[in-house]
Amino acid sequence: MKSYRYIARDESGVRKEGLKQANSSNDVLSWIRQQGLTPVSLSEMISSGAKKSQQSHLRKHIKSSELSALCWQLTTMVEGGIPITTALGIVAEDIENLQLQQILRQVLEKMEKGRSFSDSISEFPKVFNHLSVALIMAGETGGNLAEALKRLAEYFDNRDKLGRKVKAAMAYPIVVFSFIVLIVIFIMAFIIPRFRVIFDQIGGKLPAFTRAFMGFYDALRYNLHYIVGSILLVIISSVLIYTKTAKGHYWFGRIALGLPLFGKVLSQAFIAMFCRTMSTLLASGVSVLEVFDILSTMATNDIIKTAIKQTREHIVGDSNISLSMAAAEFFPNMVVKMTQVGEESGSLPKVLDRTADYYERKVDSTVTTLTSLLEPIMIITVGAIVLVVVLALYLPIFSMSKV
Repeated sequence: MKSYRYIARDESGVRKEGLKQANSSNDVLSWIRQQGLTPVSLSEMISSGAKKSQQSHLRKHIKSSELSALCWQLTTMVEGGIPITTALGIVAEDIENLQLQQILRQVLEKMEKGRSFSDSISEFPKVFNHLSVALIMAGETGGNLAEALKRLAEYFDNRDKLGRKVKAAMAYPIVVFSFIVLIVIFIMAFIIPRFRVIFDQIGGKLPAFTRAFMGFYDALRYNLHYIVGSILLVIISSVLIYTKTAKGHYWFGRIALGLPLFGKVLSQAFIAMFCRTMSTLLASGVSVLEVFDILSTMATNDIIKTAIKQTREHIVGDSNISLSMAAAEFFPNMVVKMTQVGEESGSLPKVLDRTADYYERKVDSTVTTLTSLLEPIMIITVGAIVLVVVLALYLPIFSMSKV
């Protein structure tokens, strides 16, 4: 129910105003006319909290945590016997993210015209990926939509946790590097120029280390625009090569996976996602070939995507899943062996689920190792910079004290 503020006049022209709750503005107008009044103006009342919420969420991206919450709400309602269309309408009214709210309303409109839930959400691939559509379609076909929504909620939950771990691993070195750059800029902008004035006043020949340091400083200072321009040129060229050429995309994908520790985090995160997604889809009754089709659309790294496609081709050639994964020469031996155990025991979804848990723990461990290594590296780097600056700037003063 929405709240409306209305202004109307009676037959004698006396002004009447008040508040009325209704499902729509048309209902309020009908009620006003039934009271023998002539409507003058009608406006929906929006609380200050709702206004702030709308402003803060108007341009907000849809996160995995929001999709997870959506699926859990729908699961609870569908399990309670509420039709999916009614459940979508209820959730759409209370959801904070306006972009997701609008999408849900469009999905609801399509369903009210006779289209299925899976068919309706398939028109929003940036929000509901191929996995979401496949799970919902399997739930609709098997008559167990609540279970499909539950699996989808768990998938988004796990994706959100894994995404936060990978972002934490990538954010830490960026912060460290930015901190070091700020220190260098501060030293170059405020400390070295003051010492240069002192050196000019003192006169005499500076120590060799100080001369070399000041020569490096001058070269950096007077060629800064060339250096910055070169860096920007390299960045722009790399982005264009990555986005516009297939070879560039493939080459950068190989570099990303080959980076020390960072590449390990990326590959382990993909293996965890691969096993979890495959387990979820197989448990929902999706065919193996369709599973690999969905996985190939979810991979952004060309090396990984190629491995998935090669595995699918081997499966089409009448090979089992574990042998096909081994032939792709990308998947770790443990994943291949666990897949083989799952195939032979007839419990592949369960085995893959446990394998995903194992690799998620490995991601945690690698991120912890990365963090513990970067802390001393940052301390040593900052200390080395400060030491070089102090030695270069104070050597002339030490020399003078000896004289």
